[in-house]
Amino acid sequence: MDVFSDLIRGVRAHGSLFGSSALSPPWALHFVDGAPLTLCTVLDGAGWIVPEHQPPEPLRARETLVVRGPATFTFVDEPGTRAEPLACGEHCATPEQGGTRHRRGWSDPGGGAGAGDGATTLIVGAYPVRGEISHRLLEALPVVLRVDDGGTADPVLDHLAAEVAVDAPGQQVVLDRLLDWMLVCTLREWFDRPGGEPPAWWAAQRDPVAGEALRLLHAEPAAPWTVAALAERTSVSRSTLAKRFADLVGEPPLTYLTRWRMTLAADLLVERESATIAEVARAVGYSDPFGFSAAFKRVRGANPSEFRRTAATASPVEEGAR
Repeated sequence: MDVFSDLIRGVRAHGSLFGSSALSPPWALHFVDGAPLTLCTVLDGAGWIVPEHQPPEPLRARETLVVRGPATFTFVDEPGTRAEPLACGEHCATPEQGGTRHRRGWSDPGGGAGAGDGATTLIVGAYPVRGEISHRLLEALPVVLRVDDGGTADPVLDHLAAEVAVDAPGQQVVLDRLLDWMLVCTLREWFDRPGGEPPAWWAAQRDPVAGEALRLLHAEPAAPWTVAALAERTSVSRSTLAKRFADLVGEPPLTYLTRWRMTLAADLLVERESATIAEVARAVGYSDPFGFSAAFKRVRGANPSEFRRTAATASPVEEGAR
């Protein structure tokens, strides 16, 4: 299991919020839900994404922007447009009112497709994100990231555009999986962009020593790892492993392992309400629940029981946007 696969495995669309509309200027759509991640793609035409407290970002045909919540954003024909913003979210227009045929959408404040030259066709997918594992991925992302056309996401965009244009049985499942696929392609492109500054774990995955150690720690997080055991599995000396890992990842391998185990434990404490602290401890490699509790408090700032109680009182929206 590579690091990226582990971090994104909890970021899966399920009943994702899709919308599409052909917009004729002037128009302004205000996305009010503040989803943790939102994919915005223009099939034809152009517009501007205006995130809350951020400068406007142009969005041209076949480009993709990912907006990280919980702040809201607006999609406009141009900054300073005279159009009255139409709120888009759970209570947007229904299909009968001129909006998308999918679960939630919006009507066209500019008159609809064919209302004039230069119409812009927008597709938006709002993405729920849950859990501490996925939160580590969000921490690596800016408020807005851009991927130009011509990359690996283009074929996915073609499939997505075709599926949004029809109404067929099983459509929501297809759209969910296409959104998963497009998000992975978009993030890969952004992390690998020339001159970029990807998170340390992304770059370290490509190193034959540190990358292999990371894969082992993520594939078997509960194993009784030592630096010597990792070095043996990666076929290098202990000193080589320790130095290469610390230089590329930014911390020693066992420190990284402890933080990753506590991330896994945090999700288990929430997802498995009936599991005892000892059971969660064993699941992440601790035979002693007291040692696990001490490590958890050191890393997370609260003991496991306190963390579980606090998480239980959080609303679903707060959990997704953390």
